[in-house]
Amino acid sequence: MEQNPLVSRPLPVLFGQFVGPAMVAMVLDGIQGMVDGLFLGRYAGPDAMASVNIANPFFQIIIGSTMILCTGTMSAAGRALGAQDYSRAKNLYRSALAVLLALSGTILLAGVLFARPIARFLGANEVLLPGAARYVQVIACFAPVIAFKIFFGFSGRLAGRPRLYLAGTITTLCTNVLLDWVAVGLLGLGVTGAVTATGLAYLAGMLVAAPPLFHRSSPLNVFEGSFRGREIFFAACNGASEGVTYVSAALTVFLMNRAMMSFAGEDGVAAFTVINYAGNFVTLLMFGMSDGISPILSSNFGAGRLDRIRRTKAAALAGNFCIGLCLCLLFSVGGRPLIGLFFTPGDPRTSQVMDLAVRGARIYSLSFLASGFNIVQSGYHTALGDALRSVAIAASRGIVFLPIGLAVFSALFQENGVWMAPPFAEAITVVVCLLLRHNPHPTDT
Repeated sequence: MEQNPLVSRPLPVLFGQFVGPAMVAMVLDGIQGMVDGLFLGRYAGPDAMASVNIANPFFQIIIGSTMILCTGTMSAAGRALGAQDYSRAKNLYRSALAVLLALSGTILLAGVLFARPIARFLGANEVLLPGAARYVQVIACFAPVIAFKIFFGFSGRLAGRPRLYLAGTITTLCTNVLLDWVAVGLLGLGVTGAVTATGLAYLAGMLVAAPPLFHRSSPLNVFEGSFRGREIFFAACNGASEGVTYVSAALTVFLMNRAMMSFAGEDGVAAFTVINYAGNFVTLLMFGMSDGISPILSSNFGAGRLDRIRRTKAAALAGNFCIGLCLCLLFSVGGRPLIGLFFTPGDPRTSQVMDLAVRGARIYSLSFLASGFNIVQSGYHTALGDALRSVAIAASRGIVFLPIGLAVFSALFQENGVWMAPPFAEAITVVVCLLLRHNPHPTDT
């Protein structure tokens, strides 16, 4: 077996081969998240767009549960491949496939059978309930497809195919745009058309990402390996930080939607929806940085190359700060044209929603100055198998400090206080990262 390129190749080359495609793929994922909003906002109105955002946490649950297995498995398998323990890597991969199939099937049944109660729990009122429930029901039908598209795409990085996820994501995006245009723009199918387009787009992306993992010559493939319950349990525990990250994202949307509903009604939810679409675009770019360096970190940790780990982490932190600074400046000086992309020009109601969104974006965007740092720190600990630190950082961002910020600042500043909560949560999480700071030593490997 030839030497692992993740351990031997120069780091700038690996950044181009792994981090670059991962970031582009995540950017395209961000654009895809905006596609439904763009078409629904222009062709079906603010209520349709808001109903999709109300139901978005259910979609995040699908992705988050996948990421628990995906990230934990890739971290453990990467360390095994770095240590040349190929049998263990294949056992982990085969076990993850079985668990992911069972998990996504359970989510499918729950979404189909309990769509309306789920939508009500997520905060839908009588105006938004039909669209939100429909979204939950249809996206649940595609849960296994979404899960395996992500899993196969991430697997390609350890299998020596770092552009696999990017190819699948490009296919997903192009298919989604085309089907949204037909279903929402031409046929007027609203939320049902948009969510069906999203599900079919993920199916197209999965068909592109999956084939290389069906080759026995790949170091990770669907044929080799045995189920190891204990190993996959510990791998999933290590990947729990990614699940917590997506639970945090879902909780953020859930709490922000409820807060905006109480202060500004459907218009407030629509305003947050637009900001959330744009914010997710940049957040996913930051996650692309973190995901791209993960196989580099885990493989070099398994090989004991700690100098390469430190240099990789430093480059990722600097890159994410620059990304966050750019978005913060963009929202401060050019937020209105960006937000205007989501609305039909000249509509009196959308003009009011735009005013809410522009004011909120200037405050909300401050969170991106710190979020990139926190995302890399959490991913760094996951890649090295340090689950507790990773989970603590991920939980601090959305589960612990965001609700505290919402309770305190909304009571003091009403609507403006809602926008202040995310910057507060990210700033406090930076302090948590510094308190949990840990540099690996040769004995750790």
